[in-house]
Amino acid sequence: MSFVRYLGCGTGRLGCSLVERGHPVTGVGPAAAMLTVAKAKPHGEHVEWVESSAQTYKSQQRFDLIVMTGHAFQILLTDADALAVLGTMRAHLKQGGRVAFETRNPRVDWASEWAARPHRMLPGGQVVETLKITGGVGEFISFQTFYRFPHETLTTSSKLRFPSRERLEALIRLIVHDIFGDWDASPFVSAHAREIIVVAELA
Repeated sequence: MSFVRYLGCGTGRLGCSLVERGHPVTGVGPAAAMLTVAKAKPHGEHVEWVESSAQTYKSQQRFDLIVMTGHAFQILLTDADALAVLGTMRAHLKQGGRVAFETRNPRVDWASEWAARPHRMLPGGQVVETLKITGGVGEFISFQTFYRFPHETLTTSSKLRFPSRERLEALIRLIVHDIFGDWDASPFVSAHAREIIVVAELA
């Protein structure tokens, strides 16, 4: 049994799955509405849900595993925010524990790939999702997502950061245990890997 903290927990899918497997879980997220959805999911009542940003979360508890998934690390657009989150991870990790998070490999031409993506019908068949690239400079890609309902269209604007492996390792200040290139645990090869999946531990 491992004590797990899940940063950027969203609607709680992973946290509830880990609880179902017998692990005590703390899910941390900044959006109250998403936490409400998470609490209502099967096994959600057994998760400790905390409304907080990953940058400012504080607890006396120490964890065996701290995870940040769903490419949430990429919304940290400045070194200051990334360092604050990594500092939170270090401060709450047990000796011998592990941190795990992922980011997309910047060697992939994500802007072109996303721009060529066709319209997507979301589950339920009532909402069509489309994406428009609005900018790309250095490590950053900006885009708008359009959700077309039968009687209205909602638009969101987003910006993501795509740090290189070298930049990540400079920021982490932990011992990097593994870096994988995809979810099959294949090794990271920058020329063709789609992901940079980092597993690290305290120095």
